[in-house]
Amino acid sequence: PAAVRLAAAAGFERVRALWQMRRSLQARLGQPQLAEGVTVRTFEVGRDEEDWLGLNAGAFASHPEQGSWTRDDLDLREREPWFDPAGFFLAERAGQLVGFHWTKIHGQGSSGSEHGHEPIGEVYVVGVDPAERGSGLGRALTLVGLRYLRSQGLFEVMLYVDEGNTAAIGLYESLGFTHWDTDVMFAGGQGSGDASG
Repeated sequence: PAAVRLAAAAGFERVRALWQMRRSLQARLGQPQLAEGVTVRTFEVGRDEEDWLGLNAGAFASHPEQGSWTRDDLDLREREPWFDPAGFFLAERAGQLVGFHWTKIHGQGSSGSEHGHEPIGEVYVVGVDPAERGSGLGRALTLVGLRYLRSQGLFEVMLYVDEGNTAAIGLYESLGFTHWDTDVMFAGGQGSGDASG
């Protein structure tokens, strides 16, 4: 609230808010229920990049950042120390990608927890082909990733979701996630650009 008042006093407006949601990985996790004809495998570096980029663009056509990823954006993530294709799940139907769940683990490094906390999993991004929406694929893929993160010995998982994406928030709440924190983006002011708080 203090940041909101300060931003308003400086002429900034709240333009976007991301919820951080969390859940325990020790609580019960349901079994993923895949529709007939859908299989899940892990991402293969050097094989899946272009198909994934096409699916990502379709799944996030209206999203300001995620939907516009390029090969350079993906290559950059593949070079990150946290990148692990074993935690990047792809759903296929008749040999075509129709959905994905890319997980991430924070705080797991050779020097221990470099983030000052116990390692935590992240639902980094879940995407579903628009033709598969309503089929339960997003829920199934989320569960596949959660079960993987638990198998890595993690106790907790987090994710970020746009505050206005009520469908995704409803899905995550039904999977046991609760609101943890909110990151707000402000814009405007006397030509001073953007600020985050």
